[in-house]
Amino acid sequence: MQSDRPVFVIGCPRSGTTMLQLMLHSHPRIAVPPETRFVVPGYYRRFVFGDLREPGNRRRLAKWIVNDKDTKFKELKLDGDKLIEDIVAGPPTLGSAMGIAFRSYAEQYGKSRWGDKRPSYYHHVDLLLRLFPDAQFIHLIRDGRDCVASLKEMPWYTKDIFHAVVNWAEAIDYGRRHAKNLPADSYYELRYENLTADPATELAGLCEFLGEDYDPAMCEPSHVARVAIPQHKVWHSNTHGEVTTARSGSWRTRLEPWEVSVCETVLGERLQAFGYELSGAPKAEKAHVEACEKAASKRRWARRRKEFRDRVNRLREPSPVAAQLTTRQLGELAKV
Repeated sequence: MQSDRPVFVIGCPRSGTTMLQLMLHSHPRIAVPPETRFVVPGYYRRFVFGDLREPGNRRRLAKWIVNDKDTKFKELKLDGDKLIEDIVAGPPTLGSAMGIAFRSYAEQYGKSRWGDKRPSYYHHVDLLLRLFPDAQFIHLIRDGRDCVASLKEMPWYTKDIFHAVVNWAEAIDYGRRHAKNLPADSYYELRYENLTADPATELAGLCEFLGEDYDPAMCEPSHVARVAIPQHKVWHSNTHGEVTTARSGSWRTRLEPWEVSVCETVLGERLQAFGYELSGAPKAEKAHVEACEKAASKRRWARRRKEFRDRVNRLREPSPVAAQLTTRQLGELAKV
């Protein structure tokens, strides 16, 4: 039986996750839409919608997904009225409602399996597993120096280089935790440099993990960039061309010497653990290291507060959360 498990692409921002999204979308059975913003916000807003076993509350949730400007539902180019009715008629859980939206996106391409991509998902894996217990995660890892160099050039990135360094460190640390705690059939790591150097081999291995047959079309993701990447996201222009290794190691010309020092001083152990050679840059200034530590501490405490509130909220959830859509999910439900 072919798998219908949802697939999530995670990784530090600017690590090539959009390219991987397009590669997966090029597969004849998998559809991965442009980034939306209703999964994580919808989870934290679940109390607003009430008990989803009530059809009227499912309708409220569906209308929020379709009509709220912050959910980016319009990127899916679906019939909003039809989706609302499909969610109302669907299983009475939060994960089901969200899964129906993604499943509908896949269906408009004649595909039976869906995925989702958002780099920040790397620290929401526990949340995603609550919504989609049988999900599979693909963590794309890229040289942290290249990620930092690319991040600081993005028009939407408003933080400084110290936050960019911490962002990559967090993605790696969370990835190590996921690799340790998740089953082998649920978590898979890819290196950006390997993927761009030999996409056929790397994608064949990925397809084996997903339980899918490899398709050569996956090596030419630019063919679907026009339909899967919103035009206003000009920073993804490279995805409209051929897969190339040209950007690997480009940090050498895009980072200032002091920025290289910060990256290698703070990220050195992590970089080497994933096979990235250090340049031998001098140790970073103490003030720069402390700036990274301060940024990391601030982010860590903010997450802990949010996680604590969520653990409390789980004790009083108005209705079930887990999706009831896939073969495996329905099988588990039948055992109850």
